[in-house]
Amino acid sequence: MTVKVGGVSRATQAAGPAYVDITWICMANLYYELGPLRVLTDGYITRIPRDAFYGGGGGLAYTRQPFTPDVEAVRRVLDLLGGPSGVDLILSGHSHFDHSFDTATWCRLTGAPIIGPRTTCFQAMAEGILPDRCTPVYGGEVISLAEGVRMHVVRWNHGGSPAECPEQHNPVELDAAPRPDPLSGGLRPGVAEDFPNGGGSRGFLFVVDGAAGRFSWFYENSASASQLGVPIVVDGVDYGAPLLNLEAALQAAGLDVVDLWVGFSDLPLAELVLPVLRPRAFLPIHWDDTFGAFLAGVQQPYSDPPLERFLSECGVRIFKPQQYMDKWRLDPNGLQPLPNAAVKSKLGF
Repeated sequence: MTVKVGGVSRATQAAGPAYVDITWICMANLYYELGPLRVLTDGYITRIPRDAFYGGGGGLAYTRQPFTPDVEAVRRVLDLLGGPSGVDLILSGHSHFDHSFDTATWCRLTGAPIIGPRTTCFQAMAEGILPDRCTPVYGGEVISLAEGVRMHVVRWNHGGSPAECPEQHNPVELDAAPRPDPLSGGLRPGVAEDFPNGGGSRGFLFVVDGAAGRFSWFYENSASASQLGVPIVVDGVDYGAPLLNLEAALQAAGLDVVDLWVGFSDLPLAELVLPVLRPRAFLPIHWDDTFGAFLAGVQQPYSDPPLERFLSECGVRIFKPQQYMDKWRLDPNGLQPLPNAAVKSKLGF
């Protein structure tokens, strides 16, 4: 697969796939099947225990020791996606440990290129991934992923606030590859160590012009309503306010509405995003346990009554994930659940 960064003319595009199959692996980990194209977003399978972290407003600033990825756990999930040929592209929404800690491992096991923050690229380089395997994006890029499939990169912010958890929320990029521990080869996953957020985060707006019509979805894996209208500034460069960046991406894509919003579950956030994005459906992610073992599955059902009421009042249908590896199909007619029992049973779900 060739990934091209830059403007894409609609006139030169052939018809894209008729639908996308979307699998919620867990947390903010999504897997997209677009015809022959297979895209993984984030992909954090390793679990770092909560008591390994300390400090900062959210308690995740620092760690007591370095850690290495759980390669065999990643490989087990990859085998269920079709093995090394089952991933053609890896997207990184932001660079905290619970999003990009396994990115280099996925790249090494599949050979797939990475697109994401500069920080994710540096993290991958620290684990031996060559620089040309990772393309940093800063917001505003339009990337042709396949015939009829475009992805608009939206510079976005991270959850929290400067007052409550600045080391998690404030936009910070690494300016060099971190140095692995000389004994274990591991990295420090603290959000004030080797895994800052990567200058906020990146949202991805997908637009597919298929033979049966157009469909679209917007993915973001974190956000803060408190600063959604505040410009993101990193190293003196203004990358724009997230909400205005989303408006610009929708305009560039020629969209008045999107078929699906995949994102963080938060009422104040939805109150700001819905008037701009105008989604027909919402799929909440990153509401489950960051520290619990992946193979333990979902421990508590999704529930957010205030948001659910608001979405209902706005005519937005919510699709509540029930268990890891839940699957849906999105096409011009909307989102519908798909069975995925065979894959779930192999994981003991």
